Parts: sequence; C-alpha cells; structure tokens
Amino acid sequence: MTVPFPPVEPPAGEWALGQLRPTDDEDLVAAGADLAPGTLLAAYRAGLFPMGLGEHGTRPIGWWSPDPRGVLLPGGFRERRSLTKARAKFEIRVDTAFVDVMRRCADPEREGRWITDEIVTAYTELHRLGWAHSVEAWRDGALVGGLYGIAIGGLFAGESMFHSERDASKVALAALVDIVHADGDERRVIDVQWATEHLERLGVVEWPRRRYLDALPAALAAPAVRFG
Repeated sequence: MTVPFPPVEPPAGEWALGQLRPTDDEDLVAAGADLAPGTLLAAYRAGLFPMGLGEHGTRPIGWWSPDPRGVLLPGGFRERRSLTKARAKFEIRVDTAFVDVMRRCADPEREGRWITDEIVTAYTELHRLGWAHSVEAWRDGALVGGLYGIAIGGLFAGESMFHSERDASKVALAALVDIVHADGDERRVIDVQWATEHLERLGVVEWPRRRYLDALPAALAAPAVRFG
C-alpha cells in the first residue's frame, strides 16, 4: 500500500471528543463513541487515545489522558553502545507491514493485551489515509520487531510495539526517533502514553498532564513528519 502524503483529512466525527477536558487525577476521561477516522484524529488532537474497558480491550471504548504522560523529546533518546551495535543486525522498513505489526502487537498470548479486531480495522483505515505508520525491524526476510502509532504534524503518538528477537523493538524505536527528530524541531513530541522503567532507560520522561496538553498545540502545528 502506498501511504499518501500529506495525509487525507477524513470527515469530522459526530462525537465532540475535542471538547473533553480532564478535571481530576483520573487517567480515564470518557467512555463510548466510535473509532471512525474523524473521531480518532479529534481525540489525538485533544490529547486522548482509545483503549477498551472490557476484557482484553473490548467495548465500551475508554478515552484516556494519563497523568503523568510519558514523552520522548528531541535529543532525549539514550542510545547505548550495545543498541548501536544491535542496529547493524536488522533492516528497518517503514509502512511495509502495518497490519502485520498490529497483529503481532495484538498477540493473544501477550499479557495485558488490548488490541481488538475493531482496533486493527480502525487503525488500518487511518494507515490508508496516511495518518498511522509502522516502523519495522526485519532480519533475514522476517518481521521480528516493530511499532505503530499516529503521526499528526510533529506529534507521533505511539500505540504499541513488539519483538520476537532481542533488541528488535528497541532498534525500531531508535529508527522512529531518527525519523521524527531528524530536523531538530524542538516542538516535536513522541508520546508513549505511560512511561515504564524500560522506556525511561531509553530517555522517556514523565510530564504532568497539564504540561503535555499545553505543549500539544505546538507539536501539532509543526511540519508533518515524512515517513518512508
């Protein structure tokens, strides 16, 4: 599939997610609505992302705005020597196996899985429109790691990653950093939703939700990142 650039703006969704504003310390802001392209883009532009509240991510859809928020900023990525060496073991491709990456991230054997068939269908449509992207690590012709997320202006909202070989997902993340922060624009943000110890070792920091929401308009207004 050839991913269009610039992305195609879909019709606006019927849900006013862009008007939602967190008012307390809860990460969950709302529940309901749909996963139409216009709904999803409005959510990301308001600092929200979807994750189902039912078993393994099934409906009803929850709309989340974590406090604090995990972010990776220009110049913040920590690449150790071992990761630099690991890069040479893999071939990086972009947007060549988007659905496969999502399916691997949705592996039913993964603990805490939340990516449903409905999520895969919704994000595949955003991929077709040019908003959703995958960064993939390949070895000997096999997909062995990768990540996917949404790119709007200078924001990349990461959704999930996987690996079947050691260091493959970290190499994919390093490649994403190369792409998003290539021009050094200080407005650009890679959003990882919740920080983990693993991500913090790679340079992810936590921002209070208010800081993230304050920085979001500038990130969205930055020139669109070119994938591929």
